[in-house]
Amino acid sequence: MQPSPLIPSFQAHFHSRWGHLSDPHVRAMAWLLDAPDLLDPRDPLWQGKVATLGPIDQATADWLTGLDQAPEALHAYLNLQPFSRLGRYAEKLMAFYLEHQGILVAHGVQVRGENKETIGEFDFLLRQEEGLVHWEFASKFYLLENGGVLSRKADYFVGPNLADTLGKKIRKIMEQQLYLSQHPAARRHLPAPIHAAQALVKGWLFYHEGSSPSVNPPGVSPSHCRGFWCSLSELERWETGELYVVLPRLSWLAPAKVPAQQALKLEQLKQQLTGQFEIDKAPALVAAVQIQDGWANETDRGFIVPDEWHVRAKASASEAAADPV
Repeated sequence: MQPSPLIPSFQAHFHSRWGHLSDPHVRAMAWLLDAPDLLDPRDPLWQGKVATLGPIDQATADWLTGLDQAPEALHAYLNLQPFSRLGRYAEKLMAFYLEHQGILVAHGVQVRGENKETIGEFDFLLRQEEGLVHWEFASKFYLLENGGVLSRKADYFVGPNLADTLGKKIRKIMEQQLYLSQHPAARRHLPAPIHAAQALVKGWLFYHEGSSPSVNPPGVSPSHCRGFWCSLSELERWETGELYVVLPRLSWLAPAKVPAQQALKLEQLKQQLTGQFEIDKAPALVAAVQIQDGWANETDRGFIVPDEWHVRAKASASEAAADPV
């Protein structure tokens, strides 16, 4: 395998700062708080509509360490179910943190019309010095379709399941969701007028193995978390000797740290993914790992996709780019 061009490696940074954390949910929260923003809050394109958490202070770092040692309250708050969605999981992690900070007014407030139809939902209502602030929150994963390498269109970054693109998500947030408070039906759900509405977006972008990740869509943070993607047949070019872990969906956020016995050799990885793709065509997120002190620690990550995936991805990206609604 050719490592993805991470300069510097976010995984190395994360393990150096948070390697002492063992609880997977606390590690996921540490990633949400410490990872670079996917959208650059300093870019004038966003006109101040992108939020950021800023650097983690020592008090928060100490809180995470204590939470890792006694995570029962967090586990109860998450109340995970077998079919919990990654987006909701990330929202609950963020809500737990914002509640700890004492600024959370409400989370997941649904707005319905006169006929009980759903108008939208406030992800977070926060108490800040300037007044009540609406945060729209997202944690997303997108793969750059090969044909978009030389393009700066965000629609060439497609979701693993091909139902979404980075461009579509940005437009939905910036043109619809941040204006929810202006809908007449929203007023009865608000304890005070909204002073500002912003988007907080975390995530990873994945580039085809061996391609340059230097071309970013406008407004994307240059320091965003990066990985690679390749097709199942391209695994034949990988060198043996490395170890891998297939990550379940709720483990996609933070760099992996799992018991060493879960690591797979390359041939085992091929066999597992071949069987998996015969049942489910969804791309699999795989972490390359190194063993240390009984743990398999992620050094790189990438989506392995079925061989026909890129054909469907190209069609999805081209359609979204041609008709950006």
